[in-house]
Order: sequence, then C-alpha cells, then structure tokens
Amino acid sequence: MAVRVDLNISLDGFATTTGQTPDNPMGEDWPRLVGAYAATKTFRERVLHDTSGQGTTGVDDEYAKAYFTELGAEIMGAGMFGLHHFPDDPDWRGWWGDEPPFRVPVFVLTHSTRPSIEMTGGTTFHFLSATPQESLDRALEAAGGKDVRVGGGASVVRDFLKAGLVDQLHVAIAPIILGRGVRLWDDLRGFESDYDVTTETAESGTVHLTFRR
Repeated sequence: MAVRVDLNISLDGFATTTGQTPDNPMGEDWPRLVGAYAATKTFRERVLHDTSGQGTTGVDDEYAKAYFTELGAEIMGAGMFGLHHFPDDPDWRGWWGDEPPFRVPVFVLTHSTRPSIEMTGGTTFHFLSATPQESLDRALEAAGGKDVRVGGGASVVRDFLKAGLVDQLHVAIAPIILGRGVRLWDDLRGFESDYDVTTETAESGTVHLTFRR
C-alpha cells in the first residue's frame, strides 16, 4: 500500500496550462503537455473507451498502465473534477463522462460539499471539505489495502508533498516550455533528499522521473 502521484509537467515545471475558455476549458497548451500520455494504447482504452487497439505501446504506455495498477482510491481537487466551471449546478457530474476511468472511490476536495455521485464502471465521487491528512485517512480506509493516488491538480499535489504524505511521485516531463501556469516545485526545496530518484526516457522524448521513498 502506497500513496502515489502521477503528473505531466513541462520542462520548466508547470503542471497546468493557462488561457482556458468555455469552448476550450483545458487551454490551448494542454494537448502539448499530455500528448505522449494521451497517445498511448492504455489511455485510449481506459479513458476514451477505444477498443480498436490503436495507440503507442512503448515506454509511455508502460507508465500509463502503471497509473491504474493496484489502485484502491483517488483524491483530487475540485478543479480536476470540474466544479470550478459549474460550481452552483447541483446536477453537474464532472467532465469525466458517464463512465470515468478511475473505477474506484474518488474523494474530491471542495469547500462546498454535495451528495456522493455513483457512476457507471465502479467510480463513486465523494465530496469532502478536509485537510490532506483527513482526506487521506478516508481514502486509505476505502482503498482496502491498495494504493491511493493523489491525482491533482498541481496545488493539491503540492499540499500533500509539503505535508510529507506521498510515498511515490512520478512526473512525466514533456519536452516543452510553458512559461506560465501552476508550478509543481514551488516551496519544495530539498524535497528529493527523502527519496530515491530514477529516470527513464521514452520514445516520445518524455522523461519519466520517479521519486520513491
């Protein structure tokens, strides 16, 4: 059992993009940031429900497979669920579609709680106003001995890292410069001293950097 993080970041350390619009809620740079992951066979199957067998199958896909392996629960911020776009709509069920890829209990951190939402495929969203430790305690209980992943966004992940709650951090560093957004590494000077660090470069040019306690 471990507490894990998997994030896509740019060379200059940004895990989010800017310039979002109602028609493009992720921003124009988002496809550049997550392109290698989104091209994998695993992503296409798990997230897009594409059973054609298409998609990359190299190093990036191995990390994409690991993203879902032995996962018992997930924690995410309100932005990752999509509450920031429809904060007052009680019928809003997030932007993950009717069958989200998680297939485990998901705990959404928000200041305005709402009833849990049970989705097709095994995902149930629970809404909490809680500290990182409190939400992690809930998630660990729900995970039944499996891993808990802190999914994002970057500010939520940084809170868990600063609190020393993460056992494994994997960042997929895209070979792009964003220059703006939310940086993962702010206020984390010396973070690496508590971890063993490994790197692996994928065919896409993405560098997979893993910190393991």
